[in-house]
Amino acid sequence: MGGEAVSAQHEDRPELDVLVIGGSGVDTVVRVDSLPVPLADSVGVPPITEWPGHTGGNVALGCRSLGLDVRFLDFIGDDAPGLQVRERLAEGGVDFAHLVSPAGTRRAVNLVDSAGRRMSFYDARDAVDLRMPRDFYLPHLRRARHVHLSIMNFARFLYDDIAELGVPVSTDLHDWDGVDDYHKEFALRSDVVFLSAAGAGERIASVMREILREGRADTVVATAGAGGSYVMTREGGRTPRPVPAVAPPAPVVDSNGAGDAYVCGFLYGRLAGRPAADCARLGAVAGAHACTGRGSSALIRPEELAAAQV
Repeated sequence: MGGEAVSAQHEDRPELDVLVIGGSGVDTVVRVDSLPVPLADSVGVPPITEWPGHTGGNVALGCRSLGLDVRFLDFIGDDAPGLQVRERLAEGGVDFAHLVSPAGTRRAVNLVDSAGRRMSFYDARDAVDLRMPRDFYLPHLRRARHVHLSIMNFARFLYDDIAELGVPVSTDLHDWDGVDDYHKEFALRSDVVFLSAAGAGERIASVMREILREGRADTVVATAGAGGSYVMTREGGRTPRPVPAVAPPAPVVDSNGAGDAYVCGFLYGRLAGRPAADCARLGAVAGAHACTGRGSSALIRPEELAAAQV
Protein backbone atom coordinates (compact mmCIF):
# COMPACT_ATOMS: atom_id res chain seq x y z
CA MET A 1 0.00 0.00 0.00
CA GLY A 2 1.60 3.28 -1.06
CA GLY A 3 0.55 6.59 -2.45
CA GLU A 4 1.23 9.33 -4.93
CA ALA A 5 4.92 10.23 -5.13
CA VAL A 6 6.03 13.83 -4.97
CA SER A 7 9.56 14.35 -6.30
CA ALA A 8 12.28 15.99 -4.27
CA GLN A 9 14.32 18.83 -5.68
CA HIS A 10 18.05 18.96 -6.45
CA GLU A 11 18.39 15.42 -7.78
CA ASP A 12 21.83 16.34 -9.18
CA ARG A 13 23.43 16.50 -5.75
CA PRO A 14 26.06 13.77 -5.35
CA GLU A 15 25.68 13.13 -1.64
CA LEU A 16 23.35 13.59 1.33
CA ASP A 17 24.75 13.94 4.83
CA VAL A 18 21.57 12.70 6.51
CA LEU A 19 18.53 10.98 5.07
CA VAL A 20 15.65 11.12 7.58
CA ILE A 21 12.79 8.68 7.03
CA GLY A 22 9.40 8.91 8.71
CA GLY A 23 8.08 10.81 11.68
CA SER A 24 6.46 14.03 10.47
CA GLY A 25 3.27 15.48 11.94
CA VAL A 26 1.64 18.38 13.73
CA ASP A 27 1.58 19.05 17.48
CA THR A 28 -1.33 20.81 19.14
CA VAL A 29 0.22 22.38 22.23
CA VAL A 30 -1.90 23.08 25.31
CA ARG A 31 -0.16 24.95 28.13
CA VAL A 32 -1.22 24.04 31.66
CA ASP A 33 -0.09 25.09 35.12
CA SER A 34 1.07 21.65 36.19
CA LEU A 35 1.11 17.97 35.29
CA PRO A 36 -0.86 15.85 35.82
CA VAL A 37 -3.84 18.06 35.05
CA PRO A 38 -6.49 18.06 37.82
CA LEU A 39 -9.68 16.21 36.90
CA ALA A 40 -12.33 18.75 35.93
CA ASP A 41 -15.03 19.29 33.31
CA SER A 42 -13.26 22.39 32.03
CA VAL A 43 -9.89 24.04 32.56
CA GLY A 44 -8.99 27.47 31.21
CA VAL A 45 -5.68 27.60 29.31
CA PRO A 46 -3.64 30.17 27.36
CA PRO A 47 -4.04 30.25 23.56
CA ILE A 48 -3.66 26.78 22.05
CA THR A 49 -1.00 26.61 19.34
CA GLU A 50 -0.03 24.23 16.57
CA TRP A 51 3.53 23.34 15.58
CA PRO A 52 4.47 21.13 12.64
CA GLY A 53 7.45 18.92 13.30
CA HIS A 54 7.30 15.63 15.25
CA THR A 55 10.43 13.57 15.73
CA GLY A 56 11.43 13.06 12.09
CA GLY A 57 10.58 16.58 11.07
CA ASN A 58 12.47 18.00 14.04
CA VAL A 59 15.57 15.93 13.28
CA ALA A 60 15.48 16.99 9.63
CA LEU A 61 15.07 20.66 10.57
CA GLY A 62 17.72 20.50 13.28
CA CYS A 63 20.31 18.82 11.07
CA ARG A 64 19.63 21.30 8.28
CA SER A 65 20.04 24.22 10.71
CA LEU A 66 23.47 22.79 11.55
CA GLY A 67 24.44 23.07 7.89
CA LEU A 68 24.10 19.39 7.02
CA ASP A 69 22.76 18.37 3.63
CA VAL A 70 19.44 16.74 4.53
CA ARG A 71 16.63 15.01 2.74
CA PHE A 72 13.43 13.86 4.44
CA LEU A 73 11.12 11.10 3.18
CA ASP A 74 7.71 10.38 4.65
CA PHE A 75 4.00 9.85 4.22
CA ILE A 76 1.69 12.78 4.95
CA GLY A 77 -1.96 13.46 4.27
CA ASP A 78 -3.43 15.61 1.53
CA ASP A 79 -4.87 17.79 4.27
CA ALA A 80 -4.35 21.02 6.20
CA PRO A 81 -1.86 19.50 8.70
CA GLY A 82 0.10 18.08 5.75
CA LEU A 83 0.31 21.56 4.27
CA GLN A 84 1.61 22.86 7.61
CA VAL A 85 4.32 20.19 7.57
CA ARG A 86 5.36 21.03 4.00
CA GLU A 87 5.47 24.76 4.69
CA ARG A 88 7.53 24.38 7.88
CA LEU A 89 10.07 22.09 6.20
CA ALA A 90 10.36 24.45 3.23
CA GLU A 91 10.86 27.38 5.60
CA GLY A 92 13.67 25.43 7.29
CA GLY A 93 15.36 24.60 3.99
CA VAL A 94 14.67 20.86 4.23
CA ASP A 95 14.42 18.94 0.96
CA PHE A 96 11.21 16.95 1.52
CA ALA A 97 9.93 14.16 -0.72
CA HIS A 98 6.64 12.63 0.33
CA LEU A 99 3.97 10.12 -0.48
CA VAL A 100 0.32 10.87 0.20
CA SER A 101 -1.18 8.76 2.96
CA PRO A 102 -4.94 8.16 2.73
CA ALA A 103 -5.07 8.06 6.54
CA GLY A 104 -3.98 11.68 6.79
CA THR A 105 -1.16 13.45 8.58
CA ARG A 106 -0.07 12.28 12.03
CA ARG A 107 -1.13 14.42 14.97
CA ALA A 108 -0.35 14.80 18.66
CA VAL A 109 -1.83 16.81 21.51
CA ASN A 110 0.88 17.89 23.95
CA LEU A 111 0.18 19.19 27.42
CA VAL A 112 3.10 21.40 28.50
CA ASP A 113 3.41 22.69 32.06
CA SER A 114 5.05 25.85 33.38
CA ALA A 115 8.39 24.03 33.82
CA GLY A 116 8.40 22.95 30.17
CA ARG A 117 7.57 19.30 30.92
CA ARG A 118 5.37 17.48 28.43
CA MET A 119 2.68 14.83 28.24
CA SER A 120 1.84 13.77 24.69
CA PHE A 121 -1.24 12.08 23.22
CA TYR A 122 -0.05 10.66 19.90
CA ASP A 123 -2.26 9.78 16.90
CA ALA A 124 -0.06 7.66 14.61
CA ARG A 125 -2.68 7.36 11.83
CA ASP A 126 -0.65 5.04 9.57
CA ALA A 127 -2.31 1.82 8.44
CA VAL A 128 -0.53 -1.36 9.54
CA ASP A 129 0.00 -2.41 5.91
CA LEU A 130 1.49 0.94 4.84
CA ARG A 131 4.75 0.41 2.93
CA MET A 132 7.19 2.83 1.30
CA PRO A 133 7.92 1.66 -2.27
CA ARG A 134 11.54 0.70 -2.95
CA ASP A 135 11.65 2.69 -6.18
CA PHE A 136 10.77 5.76 -4.14
CA TYR A 137 13.37 5.49 -1.38
CA LEU A 138 16.29 3.60 -2.95
CA PRO A 139 17.62 6.48 -5.11
CA HIS A 140 17.87 8.63 -1.97
CA LEU A 141 19.27 5.83 0.17
CA ARG A 142 22.08 5.18 -2.30
CA ARG A 143 23.31 8.76 -1.92
CA ALA A 144 23.18 9.02 1.88
CA ARG A 145 26.12 9.10 4.27
CA HIS A 146 23.79 8.36 7.18
CA VAL A 147 20.14 7.34 7.61
CA HIS A 148 17.98 8.23 10.60
CA LEU A 149 14.87 6.06 10.87
CA SER A 150 11.90 7.15 12.94
CA ILE A 151 10.05 4.24 14.54
CA MET A 152 7.20 4.25 12.05
CA ASN A 153 6.09 0.69 11.26
CA PHE A 154 6.75 1.10 7.53
CA ALA A 155 10.35 2.18 8.24
CA ARG A 156 11.34 -1.23 9.63
CA PHE A 157 10.97 -2.70 6.14
CA LEU A 158 13.87 -0.55 4.88
CA TYR A 159 16.50 -2.23 7.07
CA ASP A 160 17.40 -4.95 4.56
CA ASP A 161 18.23 -2.41 1.85
CA ILE A 162 20.08 -0.19 4.33
CA ALA A 163 22.19 -3.17 5.43
CA GLU A 164 22.87 -4.25 1.85
CA LEU A 165 24.11 -0.79 0.94
CA GLY A 166 26.18 -0.54 4.11
CA VAL A 167 24.78 2.85 5.14
CA PRO A 168 25.07 3.63 8.88
CA VAL A 169 21.66 4.05 10.51
CA SER A 170 20.40 5.58 13.74
CA THR A 171 17.02 5.51 15.44
CA ASP A 172 15.31 6.98 18.49
CA LEU A 173 13.28 4.52 20.58
CA HIS A 174 11.94 7.32 22.79
CA ASP A 175 10.45 5.87 25.99
CA TRP A 176 11.00 2.18 25.17
CA ASP A 177 10.84 -0.03 28.24
CA GLY A 178 13.30 -2.56 26.80
CA VAL A 179 10.56 -5.16 26.48
CA ASP A 180 7.92 -4.06 23.97
CA ASP A 181 8.40 -6.09 20.79
CA TYR A 182 7.45 -3.19 18.49
CA HIS A 183 10.76 -1.42 19.14
CA LYS A 184 13.11 -4.40 19.16
CA GLU A 185 13.89 -4.53 15.46
CA PHE A 186 14.79 -0.84 15.48
CA ALA A 187 16.92 -1.38 18.60
CA LEU A 188 18.83 -4.35 17.21
CA ARG A 189 19.31 -3.29 13.59
CA SER A 190 20.62 0.27 14.07
CA ASP A 191 24.23 1.42 14.48
CA VAL A 192 23.38 4.25 16.87
CA VAL A 193 20.41 3.89 19.21
CA PHE A 194 18.89 6.73 21.21
CA LEU A 195 16.26 6.20 23.90
CA SER A 196 14.87 7.92 26.96
CA ALA A 197 16.25 6.72 30.29
CA ALA A 198 12.78 7.15 31.80
CA GLY A 199 11.28 4.34 29.75
CA ALA A 200 13.26 1.52 31.35
CA GLY A 201 13.84 3.27 34.66
CA GLU A 202 16.36 1.48 36.88
CA ARG A 203 16.86 -1.14 34.16
CA ILE A 204 18.26 1.33 31.63
CA ALA A 205 21.88 0.19 31.96
CA SER A 206 20.95 -3.46 31.35
CA VAL A 207 18.78 -2.45 28.38
CA MET A 208 21.70 -0.52 26.88
CA ARG A 209 24.00 -3.51 27.37
CA GLU A 210 21.46 -5.83 25.76
CA ILE A 211 21.20 -3.60 22.68
CA LEU A 212 24.98 -3.70 22.26
CA ARG A 213 25.21 -7.43 22.96
CA GLU A 214 22.32 -8.60 20.79
CA GLY A 215 22.29 -6.03 17.99
CA ARG A 216 24.56 -4.26 15.53
CA ALA A 217 24.83 -0.99 17.45
CA ASP A 218 28.25 0.44 18.24
CA THR A 219 26.75 3.24 20.38
CA VAL A 220 23.70 3.51 22.65
CA VAL A 221 22.64 6.81 24.21
CA ALA A 222 20.05 7.22 26.96
CA THR A 223 18.82 10.77 27.48
CA ALA A 224 17.57 11.91 30.86
CA GLY A 225 16.49 15.53 30.31
CA ALA A 226 17.89 17.78 33.03
CA GLY A 227 19.71 14.72 34.36
CA GLY A 228 21.99 14.69 31.32
CA SER A 229 22.59 11.57 29.25
CA TYR A 230 24.42 8.26 29.37
CA VAL A 231 26.59 6.83 26.63
CA MET A 232 27.68 3.24 26.14
CA THR A 233 29.83 2.00 23.28
CA ARG A 234 30.85 -1.46 22.18
CA GLU A 235 34.47 -0.80 23.13
CA GLY A 236 33.78 1.33 26.19
CA GLY A 237 32.94 -1.17 28.93
CA ARG A 238 29.73 -2.28 30.60
CA THR A 239 28.95 0.89 32.54
CA PRO A 240 27.13 3.81 30.88
CA ARG A 241 29.24 6.95 30.85
CA PRO A 242 27.36 9.95 32.27
CA VAL A 243 27.39 13.19 30.31
CA PRO A 244 26.10 16.21 32.29
CA ALA A 245 23.23 18.32 31.02
CA VAL A 246 23.98 21.83 29.79
CA ALA A 247 22.24 24.89 31.19
CA PRO A 248 19.99 26.48 28.55
CA PRO A 249 21.25 29.85 27.29
CA ALA A 250 17.86 31.45 28.09
CA PRO A 251 14.79 30.60 30.20
CA VAL A 252 13.14 27.27 29.43
CA VAL A 253 9.99 27.73 27.35
CA ASP A 254 9.20 24.27 26.01
CA SER A 255 10.94 20.88 26.16
CA ASN A 256 9.15 19.67 23.02
CA GLY A 257 11.81 18.66 20.53
CA ALA A 258 14.73 18.77 22.97
CA GLY A 259 15.44 15.07 22.51
CA ASP A 260 15.32 15.47 18.72
CA ALA A 261 17.74 18.39 18.95
CA TYR A 262 20.07 16.21 21.04
CA VAL A 263 20.03 13.64 18.23
CA CYS A 264 20.96 16.37 15.73
CA GLY A 265 23.91 17.57 17.79
CA PHE A 266 25.12 14.01 18.29
CA LEU A 267 24.88 13.14 14.58
CA TYR A 268 26.61 16.40 13.66
CA GLY A 269 29.57 15.34 15.79
CA ARG A 270 29.54 11.75 14.56
CA LEU A 271 29.56 12.78 10.92
CA ALA A 272 32.56 14.98 11.71
CA GLY A 273 34.38 11.97 13.18
CA ARG A 274 34.17 13.06 16.82
CA PRO A 275 34.26 10.45 19.63
CA ALA A 276 30.98 9.41 21.22
CA ALA A 277 31.54 11.42 24.41
CA ASP A 278 32.07 14.62 22.42
CA CYS A 279 29.00 13.84 20.30
CA ALA A 280 26.95 13.49 23.49
CA ARG A 281 28.18 16.87 24.72
CA LEU A 282 27.24 18.45 21.41
CA GLY A 283 23.84 16.80 21.73
CA ALA A 284 23.44 18.22 25.23
CA VAL A 285 24.19 21.74 23.97
CA ALA A 286 21.71 21.41 21.10
CA GLY A 287 19.03 19.94 23.36
CA ALA A 288 19.38 22.74 25.91
CA HIS A 289 19.16 25.36 23.17
CA ALA A 290 15.94 23.80 21.86
CA CYS A 291 14.23 24.35 25.22
CA THR A 292 14.43 28.13 24.84
CA GLY A 293 11.75 28.43 22.14
CA ARG A 294 8.29 27.14 21.34
CA GLY A 295 7.89 24.10 19.13
CA SER A 296 10.83 23.69 16.76
CA SER A 297 11.62 27.39 16.67
CA ALA A 298 14.91 27.30 18.64
CA LEU A 299 17.16 25.47 16.21
CA ILE A 300 20.84 25.75 17.02
CA ARG A 301 23.27 26.97 14.35
CA PRO A 302 26.81 25.66 13.74
CA GLU A 303 28.44 28.79 15.19
CA GLU A 304 26.37 28.49 18.37
CA LEU A 305 27.34 24.84 18.72
CA ALA A 306 30.99 25.74 18.11
CA ALA A 307 30.82 28.40 20.80
CA ALA A 308 30.26 25.67 23.37
CA GLN A 309 33.90 24.61 22.72
CA VAL A 310 33.18 20.89 23.00
